[in-house]
Amino acid sequence: MLQLKSLAKVTAPTQSSHLFALTTDDPFPNQVIDNSGALVVECINVLSGARFAHLGDEIVCVVKRARPVPTATSGPKGTQAAPKVKKGEVHRALIVRTRKENRRLDGTFVRFDDNAVVMLNKQGQPLGNRVMGVIAAECRQKRWAKIVSMAPKVV
Repeated sequence: MLQLKSLAKVTAPTQSSHLFALTTDDPFPNQVIDNSGALVVECINVLSGARFAHLGDEIVCVVKRARPVPTATSGPKGTQAAPKVKKGEVHRALIVRTRKENRRLDGTFVRFDDNAVVMLNKQGQPLGNRVMGVIAAECRQKRWAKIVSMAPKVV
């Protein structure tokens, strides 16, 4: 019984650690769902000027994980294309899925299982030529018709 009381005292949050947790701004990794070569990116800026990015917003991100570059001995020549992006590069991306629920005009809420983006070039065109997975209908409303047409399903 004494051990449980002492354990509770040790695990109780202190005032300073609680305040530190509230002020820490941890960026969340975003999954890339196109075939540009990036696998995971981290948002470093929201281009709309807002503090948070929403569905259909453009962000600036850094590539945290990318598909490995094929070597000359990894198979027959010309079977794998080199990825268009590499780890550490800074690119633009479009947010197509978020874990945060989004309210629609008809009163329904839509929420996805992960945060996902599609990589863009400086002109706003998609870097990949294929999108794997569903995207939100808000992308169509925000005039991203090229990406909506590449997606297998729009929710």
